[in-house]
Amino acid sequence: MSVLPRGDDPPSPPAPQGGRIPFLRATGRPFEVGYQHGAARAAALRAFLDDGLARIARLSPAPVSGPALAPRLAEYSQAIAAATPRLSEEIDGLARGAGITREEAVLLQARRELIGFQRVPAAGDCTTYVSRTAGPGGGPVLAQTVDLNGNLDDQIAVLDVGLDGAGRRALVLSFGGLLGYLGVNSDGLAVGLNLVLGGDWHPGLPPYLAIRHLLDQAGSVAEALAILPGLPLASSRSLTLCDQESVACVEIVDDDMRLVPPGVHTNHLLHPDLADRDELNVFARNSSRLRLAAGQAALDGLPAAGADVEQHFAALARPPVCVPDTGDIRRERTVAAVVMLPDRGELHVRPGDPSRSATQSFRIDVAVRQ
Repeated sequence: MSVLPRGDDPPSPPAPQGGRIPFLRATGRPFEVGYQHGAARAAALRAFLDDGLARIARLSPAPVSGPALAPRLAEYSQAIAAATPRLSEEIDGLARGAGITREEAVLLQARRELIGFQRVPAAGDCTTYVSRTAGPGGGPVLAQTVDLNGNLDDQIAVLDVGLDGAGRRALVLSFGGLLGYLGVNSDGLAVGLNLVLGGDWHPGLPPYLAIRHLLDQAGSVAEALAILPGLPLASSRSLTLCDQESVACVEIVDDDMRLVPPGVHTNHLLHPDLADRDELNVFARNSSRLRLAAGQAALDGLPAAGADVEQHFAALARPPVCVPDTGDIRRERTVAAVVMLPDRGELHVRPGDPSRSATQSFRIDVAVRQ
């Protein structure tokens, strides 16, 4: 296991796949936090935007351009500002620090929604599992692969964010300027996610930002579940949540949210009230079911007394849970794997293909509940 960087460590320089993950601690008012993030990643973010509008042009089924996207980006911008004004201020800071426009900073937050439903058959899109007792020493654990298209393993960063007034810090895995993706906070709440396809994708709050909002505002699974219904999400997702005492999994399609038994989740909808709205293509659904069974077998096969971090990564690095690179940028593949230990405030990451990369570990101090 690598040395755990402390919050006062300087940001690491960008690194190639398998190298050290760029790490940034940002504190202060929202604009200041965004500015620090943008300034630290400025060259990488500008290069990403110059690569076919953050590679959207390489993934979209139809030609795209900045002017054509401008009206939709304005709608996303307004929705983000209305739902999460502090994150909207942070986006302004990100833009200023990186030397990009607000429109481009919003594009980085909403690029998955702008790409829309995946239209080519896929073999993966994240496998997640959670347990109150399968972590080291019998503690809680939330672990998952991150399966994305667009070859985004070169865009990975880890952010340690302390917003003034938030009352807690958030340790976040980020891709290409995202303010949020998944992570753990200093109250011991961890949030992971899976893509599910259904409902009407429309301008609203991107789920990645919703996860960051939960990490900023919620100290427990119960608090996060109370906040979620008030967020106007732009697209469908499944969120898995874990704290020091409880776990939960919620599927979200449009304004409908349903809790499903926590354990393993992949990419098809599990709740019977939502299953008939699932728009996953047949090939992807078969892959999702295969990975669900493999993930459950991996979770069931862990030691009864709990498994260490490397044992969890061994489970995430095996096919079919780990999805290989086919060489097609349009197809999802495993670009990272993550093991989160909410009781310890730890985020462990293997960048790229987890069967070929070493574990890198990050930590924030967690309040111990009495």
